[in-house]
Amino acid sequence: MNTGENQEGLKKILDFTRMGSLALLGVHSYLLGYSYFEGWGLTHSWIDFLLVQLSKTGLFEGNFLIRILVLMLLLISLLGAKGKKKPDYSWKRILVWFLFFICLFGFGEWLAKSIGQGIVVYLGILWISWIGILTQGVKLSQVILSGMRSDVFNHLNETFPQEQRLLENEYSVNLPTRFYVQKKIYSGWLNIVNPFRATLVVGTPGAGKSYFVIRHILTQHIQKGFSMFVYDFKYDDLSRIVYNTLIRSRNSYAVFPKFYTINFDNLQTSHRCNPLEPSTMTDITDASESSRTIMLGLNREWIKKQGDFFVESPINFVTAVIWFLKKYKNGKFCTLPHVIELMQVEYPRLFSVLRTEPEIEVLINPFVSAFLHGAAEQLEGQIASAKITMARLASPQLYYVLSQSEFTLDLNNPESPKVICMGNNPQKQQVYGAVLSLYISRITKLVNRKNCLKSSLVFDEFPTIYFNGIDSLIATARSNKVATTLGVQDYSQLKKDYGREQAEVIMNTVGNIISGQVLGDTAKQLSDRIGKIVQPRRSMSINSGDTSISHSTQLELAVPPSTISQLSSGQFVGIVSDDPTKRIQLKAFHCEIQNDHAALATEERSYQPIPVVRELRENEVIENYRRIKSEVQNLVEEELERMLDTPALAGLMIK
Repeated sequence: MNTGENQEGLKKILDFTRMGSLALLGVHSYLLGYSYFEGWGLTHSWIDFLLVQLSKTGLFEGNFLIRILVLMLLLISLLGAKGKKKPDYSWKRILVWFLFFICLFGFGEWLAKSIGQGIVVYLGILWISWIGILTQGVKLSQVILSGMRSDVFNHLNETFPQEQRLLENEYSVNLPTRFYVQKKIYSGWLNIVNPFRATLVVGTPGAGKSYFVIRHILTQHIQKGFSMFVYDFKYDDLSRIVYNTLIRSRNSYAVFPKFYTINFDNLQTSHRCNPLEPSTMTDITDASESSRTIMLGLNREWIKKQGDFFVESPINFVTAVIWFLKKYKNGKFCTLPHVIELMQVEYPRLFSVLRTEPEIEVLINPFVSAFLHGAAEQLEGQIASAKITMARLASPQLYYVLSQSEFTLDLNNPESPKVICMGNNPQKQQVYGAVLSLYISRITKLVNRKNCLKSSLVFDEFPTIYFNGIDSLIATARSNKVATTLGVQDYSQLKKDYGREQAEVIMNTVGNIISGQVLGDTAKQLSDRIGKIVQPRRSMSINSGDTSISHSTQLELAVPPSTISQLSSGQFVGIVSDDPTKRIQLKAFHCEIQNDHAALATEERSYQPIPVVRELRENEVIENYRRIKSEVQNLVEEELERMLDTPALAGLMIK
């Protein structure tokens, strides 16, 4: 028992053993160097008599046996040595010296003979090695063998088991991974078995969102027969991958989809599509939604002010113009370029024409009333912001793409599936993004229907567009087999462009989150979402007489925010969701996604360019631009003449 009496008794035994070793070494030295001691006058008859009696035991015959006994007693005495612990002592260095002195003690006689010296050198070697063994042995007792871990960042404790099974189904995306558990490396799989619960890919620029994740979502979904829409922020980085994967995956589709692109910079490789196609707008709420999307896309600061008078008024005005063109001659001129040009007509002529459509009377009456009552300043505040904003879209290139439809936006139509890529330009993202937002708004409304093909919507750099109703799409499109993938740099970016409430809804609605390096609130949210794991803890207390070490376990964050903020490119953390047919017990992951860089580079070198759609004549784009302006002027003139010739409508004219 560890009592005071026992400790004292043990100390006396060890001291006695050490004294025995010292005494035997002294006797051995006295016998070997007797002639020297006699010459120095250090002998005595009683000592000689005692040693003669001891020599009869045979213990001192030869040098080997006595050295072994001396060494054993010394080592036994060191077993219970307890020195004051010193954290700066290195056990490796002390152990090397300890073993050196033991060897020196054992081979001292041979060493003395080999260098041609006598008894004095031999005894000197014995005593020096004995003192060295004693000194280093005491130092070994002062070393903290169970010292603090060298893992100062606690990375080993933060590792946890992850999914190693490959879980595939007809919709899944499977990415090979590598992860650590303690000091061992394991191979695993990141299994997105239910992409219809939406996937959020987060990471700062250079974190590897596109290269390690989004490109594999594109290729694997195409290989599994998905119809697809891709918002390619840096056209044509993703579009080339989609096109070349599609032409190599013909056997994946019952009806092979057609490939379409929208690109405002290179019209020869762009198809034309009217996002306000009248056949797709069934009631005025569709016009209202389109109006809100385009206006908020052009004025991002309005997103946080929805409901304000001077925000809702321009939206209602644009809604009225869109619905008027939808009803006029069965939508013959229902395109965004015609809407922009019609909005620029003088107020008396414009209001007179709009009043001929009864369905927009409620929307247009406040503007007419303000004009008739001389509230010019209020009217300009309501309408001018819409006119000025929409005028930013008045370019021949945009008019050319938006004024005619070469395909419809129902990409998951079983009879005519499509793969659509729409490109933006980082230098013109505000203008192009607003138009693309309108396309996306119409696409999501058309694809989120029953009895259609499985489809995948991939948005790279999602905050660069305004998507009204993304939360509703994520929440309701799962049953209609619409998989949504959002690429975002940071939660703060999402809050800036969509507002705090909308950003929180998006973050909390998606089922799969894959995050590379992020900072701040994003890292904290992800860390909390992954949760805590049981981690071992050890504390050490050192005092003058003893060292105490205590071990415990406690719940700590599996992936702290500091770890997420220091991820390298290709390293990702997050959580995946499962479904009833593919249960995943280990949903959280902290891994490195494995890309075959050489194979991907070889594949990209073999890519074909996106094909040219048309050869444009020199003035074809400008002619289309002038034609639209002319059509709007003729429309106004014809309607005014019709109103003059119709008594029932003449009273609606404003002069």
